[in-house]
Amino acid sequence: MKRIIIGGTHSGCGKTTVTCAVLQALCNRKMRVASFKCGPDYIDPMFHEKIIGTSAHNLDSFFCDNNTLKYLLCENSSNADISVIEGVMGFYDGVNGKGSACSVSEITDTKAIVVIDCKGQSQSIGAVMKGFLTYKKNNIIGFIFNRLPERLVPMVQKICDELNTEYFGFMPTNKITIESRHLGLVTADEIVDLKEKMQALADLAEKHILLDKIIDFSESDLPDFTVPEINKHSLKRPPVIVVAKDRAFCFLYSDNMGLLQKMGCEIRYFSPLTDKEIPEADGLILCGGYPELYAEQLSENKSMLNDIKTKISGGMPTIAECGGFMYLHNELEKDGKTYKMAGVIDGKVFKTDRLQRFGYITLTAQRDNLLCCKNHSFSTHEFHYWDSTANGLDFTAQKADGREWKCVHSGENFYAGFPHLYLYSDINLAENFVLKCAEYGEINE
Repeated sequence: MKRIIIGGTHSGCGKTTVTCAVLQALCNRKMRVASFKCGPDYIDPMFHEKIIGTSAHNLDSFFCDNNTLKYLLCENSSNADISVIEGVMGFYDGVNGKGSACSVSEITDTKAIVVIDCKGQSQSIGAVMKGFLTYKKNNIIGFIFNRLPERLVPMVQKICDELNTEYFGFMPTNKITIESRHLGLVTADEIVDLKEKMQALADLAEKHILLDKIIDFSESDLPDFTVPEINKHSLKRPPVIVVAKDRAFCFLYSDNMGLLQKMGCEIRYFSPLTDKEIPEADGLILCGGYPELYAEQLSENKSMLNDIKTKISGGMPTIAECGGFMYLHNELEKDGKTYKMAGVIDGKVFKTDRLQRFGYITLTAQRDNLLCCKNHSFSTHEFHYWDSTANGLDFTAQKADGREWKCVHSGENFYAGFPHLYLYSDINLAENFVLKCAEYGEINE
């Protein structure tokens, strides 16, 4: 099973650029490529999907136990010639040994290549390489050198030889840029000339990155795993779950949708921006994204706002996370203006000048709710600059360092809060949601 991790020394070192260049170059060679992102990021997989033409997936060792992680890798790459896994932050960065590219590499027994940003360095590059190779046990087999002047290639090749590691090529300084905003890169759909940029990167990769060598070194044995038990109950009919999906609501894990489908659900998508009401359904998911960028358009679509409020008030099982949670408030305040939202949450959301929450958390329920029973805990994450006058009190969030706070509104048919859900972190959450959707569907037939 051919697979490789492309990690990096730190955020911003160029690993997304290099990963996209390699993905596009492999696709240009007519290879069937599967792509993954270590960690909980939504945006990088969107770029992968534009290149490979199918779903990209996440591999997160904080969310998933080792067996589930290996299952997701093998399940989502079964038809591929090669899998390319992009790392997260710096290669070793995670929480208590979990969530890092290094941990994913170790658990899945996948070889890793580390991208180094060489701007402003020469001999010091060797110190960085030696540090990454010797810091702790790892599967690093070599390096790609980003923003390296071509005249320094012989120098880094010599360093690779001295450190007994592999040289996999370099990317020269170039003018191909991918814009960013407060949550990272802008989304792939926002870049008009994305295809041209990816092809330009692929041309550089074909010229300067040793793609054949990467393919040769990527061969590894299939990791051992057992298929997780996913209950598909004998339901009267498949519950229909409608999912918000458009420019405003685009933070969606493909594995969440896949898990719900494995449990017998039918997934349909709709746009809170342009549709007038939600399709007929038994359950509703309002995912994250950038509703603040489309606040005026969302606010003007009153028929959709009214329909969502009516459906939720009528008991339709609903999950709303981050941007979807913001959308359910009475108001969204932006640039001194106030925009009416759905009015399900009695409060206002507003922009702040710093990250309010960032990173992995453990949620513990303070009451029985749509997803779980009181005192049940599961892993999730937050990443947002926005805040609310009504964050909720129904769960306790706790960081690995012991900090904690209250969050989330919940009830028998409702979960809404800033934390994002990755359903493979606790399959029971998905099962409980599906059963509630089926129950709602039977009552309302």
